[in-house]
Amino acid sequence: MPETVSGDAVTPLPPLAVQAERLIELGVPELAGISAAELRAFAEGAEVRDGGALLAVHPDRAPASALAPLLRREGKPGFVVLDMSDVDQFVPHHAELPDVPLYLVTGLDRGDHMANWSPDEALPALTKEDRTPLVLTEGIHWLLQQPEVLERNHCFMTIGSRLRKANGTLDARTPAIWISNGTGRDGRERRDAPKVGWCWWNNRHTWLGFGSAAGRRP
Repeated sequence: MPETVSGDAVTPLPPLAVQAERLIELGVPELAGISAAELRAFAEGAEVRDGGALLAVHPDRAPASALAPLLRREGKPGFVVLDMSDVDQFVPHHAELPDVPLYLVTGLDRGDHMANWSPDEALPALTKEDRTPLVLTEGIHWLLQQPEVLERNHCFMTIGSRLRKANGTLDARTPAIWISNGTGRDGRERRDAPKVGWCWWNNRHTWLGFGSAAGRRP
């Protein structure tokens, strides 16, 4: 059965039917403009072919700004950093998403072996391995199903999402998901909460890997 890779540990994802119920519980179908019945039917139909995959909603239907607050860690909700109010303008880049509301992501990897690499170094390495970088919403979906994947000193970037500026160049910010220390503008009350933030494209961080997948299927 396909499995997700988190560091050295291999953790099976919940069955797709269980993932669907989790999203329904969180109100994701309403956010995405689809029915709970449609989500359940998709999960049921895909389970036979793709057991072990991650169930994802296309970011055009459920953007990162709507999904991030649904994350939970130690009872605290997730949030997007204040200086990333344009988070939903980060679109797939070097990542081809099926043009459908619901799709599957297979072979997830947190990318711990690339910790202390820059995104600029990690992207060609992932391409060489025939893997695809996760987009931000896929990283959030993964943590909605398996919150334990987000660990201190073992968090991850989602370099499949980039923002193209008006002049055609790519913004140097790169989305990542980690755990707030409750410092600065995060606020003390957000310590230990899941945090959607950004890092510079050419910077390295010892505590950030690179989330990736083997592929996507409609």
